[in-house]
Amino acid sequence: MASKKKWLSLMVSLSVVSALFVGCGDSKTAEAPKDEPKKEEAVKTDDKPAESGEPKQGGTLTVGTFSDIVSVNPIFVQDTASGDAEQFLYAKLFDYDKEGNVVAEPWSLAAEPMKISEDGLTYEIKLKDNLKWSDGQPITADDVKFTLETIMNPETGSPAISNFDKVSKIEVVDAQNVKITMKQVYAPFKYSLAAEVAPQHVLKDIKVTEMQKNSYGTDPAKTVTSGPWKWAEWKQKEYLKFEANPDYWGPKPNIATVIYKIYADQNTEVQALIKGDIDLVSGVPVTQLDAVKKVDSINVASLPGPQYEFVGLNRKPENFKDKFVPWEGQKTRQAMAYAVNRQGMVDNVLKGVGQLMNAPFMPNSWADPGDAAVNYQFDPEKAKQLLAEEGWKAGSDGILVKDGHRFSFELQYNSGNSRREQVSLVMQQNFKDVGIEMIPKAIDFAAWNEQNLTPGKFNAILLGWSLNSPDPDGESTFSSKFFAPTGQNMVFYKNDKLDKLWEEGTKVVDQEKRKEVYKEIATEISTDLPYIFLYQYGTPQAHSKKIKFKEEDAPISNLAYGEFFHVINWWMDDAK
Repeated sequence: MASKKKWLSLMVSLSVVSALFVGCGDSKTAEAPKDEPKKEEAVKTDDKPAESGEPKQGGTLTVGTFSDIVSVNPIFVQDTASGDAEQFLYAKLFDYDKEGNVVAEPWSLAAEPMKISEDGLTYEIKLKDNLKWSDGQPITADDVKFTLETIMNPETGSPAISNFDKVSKIEVVDAQNVKITMKQVYAPFKYSLAAEVAPQHVLKDIKVTEMQKNSYGTDPAKTVTSGPWKWAEWKQKEYLKFEANPDYWGPKPNIATVIYKIYADQNTEVQALIKGDIDLVSGVPVTQLDAVKKVDSINVASLPGPQYEFVGLNRKPENFKDKFVPWEGQKTRQAMAYAVNRQGMVDNVLKGVGQLMNAPFMPNSWADPGDAAVNYQFDPEKAKQLLAEEGWKAGSDGILVKDGHRFSFELQYNSGNSRREQVSLVMQQNFKDVGIEMIPKAIDFAAWNEQNLTPGKFNAILLGWSLNSPDPDGESTFSSKFFAPTGQNMVFYKNDKLDKLWEEGTKVVDQEKRKEVYKEIATEISTDLPYIFLYQYGTPQAHSKKIKFKEEDAPISNLAYGEFFHVINWWMDDAK
């Protein structure tokens, strides 16, 4: 979980995947965004998922989303929509192969694999010598140093700060070489370097406290980028347009134009896919899956990804009326976990495409704690017992009361996500059955991100994490060192024992020793419950058969943004 963990906003797949987003709807027609760029009609092609023919140059890839971006400034990206855009606009220092290994690809900024000293305290990075920003300026070691040091500055407010807080110093050896010295061994650090870089020459004179609101990252004309495509246009809430950069330093992308159409919700988005208005959807609601599978011109794949959904329980008194936090007691949090029918959600909302999570570690990964984590089976009677033990008593309206306070709270989630909408309704009834009043509230993601998620202003949230790194470290999310808004612990959870264990888990390189630490973490965190952990899930990805790629470049589900794996090598069958 190192490397900017991003909350899910965008699609109900890798993005969705990203965050369990929602459930469904009965939209029969799809309204296309206004003023959208013109696009040729969809063409039916063969059923082969991969091609052995020669790629075609040109054409347009149109991707559907139901969340607009916030900013594509790499220093601040933490939502899935903005992260998706990054995949086209920026090159990373290093990339991942299909197994999640950190590698230097032809399109990576790094010229070769990083060199790590035997004591694990020094990292050396060599950049390619032909790198250029989209404005023609060279990309150098100074950009790397500037980006990482800006992220490391607490005043910046970067969500990636926890990836670099173990860094002692960053040295520019020469234009192509950077040396990073660590304060201590930090096992996940290599994954932190699979990251995008920002342009020093554009941002160096901006105060870090003002950088997030700067037009860089939100104004296409002022956003200098490093990837195969450059940002041509943004019609907010309607579409984004990327065009192949003629001055790009790396291998030329086959696809000339990428368009992101932004829809009001998932159902409208999927209807647009069926009609042929878009070519790719990262998450198909299970309620529409059969309809999509019936379309001959669409390929569908569904496998669990590196994402999980949860209910985050805020612990900051200032976020509650009279500063009364209803779940301050551990038994109350445990009761809430017992009250939620998680398996019912997997069976009936996810239609079986998912599995329960009891701790923040991916099932079947090397860090999977197994039985070391507490499994809260659906047990309303046990929930009632624990609530009574903590002093909750039924009021005149049936809602529990303690110390004069009703057990009533608001659960926020992003609008347009049909899956989360369904899940919230299930939980609302589950909680009501044990005497808890939960009020669901859907909010537009961009506004939600700025006003609630980043500053941590809410009672509770239904959200998901997309794990951008194969490493299981979760310090940035659960340590009291990283409270919002400067960190990603937006529920203000503090547990001294866990703070120490997260640190311990990154100080050892031996995987078996790390595994034992994470088992202990799993036991503690599943007992104390900063979150009600719900499930890992897989959401079907669907794309038009007009999209062609060779087998080694096919989309994958085991990595964040795997739906765009090696997209630089894809081509469109209808390209001229």
